[in-house]
Amino acid sequence: MRTSTRSRNRADRLHTVTSRLTSAIVVAALCATGGAALRPESVEVRALSATPVGAPADETVTIDGEEYPNPLRLNDGTAVTTTAQWEDTRRAELLAAFRQNVYGQSLPEPTAQTFAVTSTDFDRVTRKVVTITVTGPEGTGSFDVTMFVPKLAGKPRGTFLMIDHRGQVGGDPDQSSGFAPVKTITRAGYAFASLDAGDIAPDDSGRYRSRMIDLFHPADEELPADAGRAVSAWAWGAGRAMDYLQTDPDIDPARVAVVGHSRGGKAALWAGAQDTRFAAAVANDSGSTGAKLARRGDGGVGGETVARINASFPHWFPPTYRAYDDRVGSLPVDQHELLALLAPRRVVVGSATDDGNADPEGEFLAYVAAAQVYELYGLGDTGLPSTTWRPPTDQGFRGPAMSYHLRSGGHGLTAADWDVYLAGDLFPSSAPGAGGDAARGRPGP
Repeated sequence: MRTSTRSRNRADRLHTVTSRLTSAIVVAALCATGGAALRPESVEVRALSATPVGAPADETVTIDGEEYPNPLRLNDGTAVTTTAQWEDTRRAELLAAFRQNVYGQSLPEPTAQTFAVTSTDFDRVTRKVVTITVTGPEGTGSFDVTMFVPKLAGKPRGTFLMIDHRGQVGGDPDQSSGFAPVKTITRAGYAFASLDAGDIAPDDSGRYRSRMIDLFHPADEELPADAGRAVSAWAWGAGRAMDYLQTDPDIDPARVAVVGHSRGGKAALWAGAQDTRFAAAVANDSGSTGAKLARRGDGGVGGETVARINASFPHWFPPTYRAYDDRVGSLPVDQHELLALLAPRRVVVGSATDDGNADPEGEFLAYVAAAQVYELYGLGDTGLPSTTWRPPTDQGFRGPAMSYHLRSGGHGLTAADWDVYLAGDLFPSSAPGAGGDAARGRPGP
């Protein structure tokens, strides 16, 4: 794949996403050099006519001809026109709505937590196996994070933390599968860490509580209807791994991306949305309840719907989500708002042309619709040549804080996807919001 990016004007960027809200527009000049990572050369922000603070906002925005919830509208109807309104009020409202209606309430922080690290040196890499032991009101348990840090003169360019739902990441620093090409990642100057999702919550409807969830809920009692299930627990596990990464002297904790494929991508987005310590979230072929818009149904391509995903995987989401199986139009949120919760940090969406189950067009439309929130920060440039489906395939598109690519082929995390992520310069020179929660070393609200 080759990676490219271009400056876009506001009319082009928002061709399929219309709203009567006014905001700011960014024109970013980006360049590529010989296949190296893309770097923004300059960013100019021009203010448009502003909606007065306190003015009412439209209840919905139009995406591909259909009405969707407006991410820039407070619960009381007020328009969100400033980053302060977004950070102080709207983010918390959206997180609460996603917790109550989609992903469930997250597990709390442990009452105690320890890290035990075993390091092994190789020619080019140091491998660390980090045993994270957590204690909740119902007991103590542990899981491992396996980490590969390249031996460099300075710190790595960044760290990818994978939620590995396949259990495919082993201890070999030379492993080179398309799913987890550790050797390629470390040779590119990045560190790579992974946690086995099954060590947090087994991907089984009869056993998913058995590792971490039952440390916080009595095992002989039913979970509350709005308590998070497996996907929420996997996201929580990524947060505990981030607790450790913030203490590791060999990496820069301000340059960590949480990454996942398919069901792991759903969890990665939810982890990144909640925890502002992650500089980026990478969702590869994440589909329903990941990057795909729920209100599209099957998208006309047989894509997975809310009803189908709840029926097939009843342990992923709480019963409160199942209540919307046949009435997705009543959901108070949709997935463009999940992507927007990453703002102003980087959101990365990877799709595949033949992945009908994930509905790549639905993922694309959500990505474009999230740009209106990024525009509050002057970061609304998606990097795309057009917001009309379908974009060019096998190219990486990068705006100042948003990245997208559509790979040819089917469902999978491949070497071609990793080529885009490694060349995409996903990490900022300094962490967004460096004076806020990320700098204080704790999750956001």
